[in-house]
Formats: sequence, C-alpha cells, structure tokens
Amino acid sequence: MSESVPRPLPIVDGDSRPFWEAAKAHRLSIQRCRTCRKYVFYPRIHCPHCHSAKLEWRQVSGEGTIFTFTVARRPAGPAFQGKEPYIVALVELKEGARLMTNIVTDDVESVRIGQKVRVTFEDLSPEISLPVFKVVR
Repeated sequence: MSESVPRPLPIVDGDSRPFWEAAKAHRLSIQRCRTCRKYVFYPRIHCPHCHSAKLEWRQVSGEGTIFTFTVARRPAGPAFQGKEPYIVALVELKEGARLMTNIVTDDVESVRIGQKVRVTFEDLSPEISLPVFKVVR
C-alpha cells in the first residue's frame, strides 16, 4: 500500500453494520432468511430468494471455494500501487452465499477455480477489518 495514499475504507451503514462489527472481531457473519433458510450476501432488508423481510445475522464457517477470479496486474488506484498482482475473487461459502473478496497469496499463478479457501482478516483500521481468503493447502 502506498504510504501517501490511504486505502479506501468501506462505508458502514445501518444495513451492513452487523457484518462489519463481526469482521472487526474476526468473525464472518452474514444474513440468513428465516423463511426459506437461504444465506444472503450482501446485506439487505429483503431476501432475494423469497422476498421475506425475516432476515437474521448468523456466524458462518468461513469455508468456501473459489467460484471465479481475476488477476489484477494493474493497481485499482494509487492506494493499491505496489500490491499488484493481486486476486479479486468471488468465493462461494459452504453455506451457499457468494462474496466478492481477495485471495491472499504469494503465488497468483497457483490460484484455480474450485480451490478450497478459508477466511482470514486484514485489519485496515482500528474499526475496520476486511474478510479476505487464503487457499487451504
């Protein structure tokens, strides 16, 4: 990360606050619909599967697989200069929801669709920890 340009932080709002509070404690929590029992991500007020408003926050395993990914070989702005190449991925959690995230690795060429991953957390500030994933070897 560039010392002169800080990394952008997510905007925490009422819908996402439980997600970020759990992440700060290094726990991965996402919503689950009490009606259809499907897990939901990104945070919202209605289930995208059955349209119920009965969503609750649940801690999840943090285990998943790489659904798809790309290797970013150019920085996505000055704050990411010097971090390339890095992996931007869609991870499918064991519980079924998919998250856009980063795969933390020293070898971007070894990353493959279908690989098993586990969540870890990158502390960006005293208030924000970002869930990222590492390949399970």
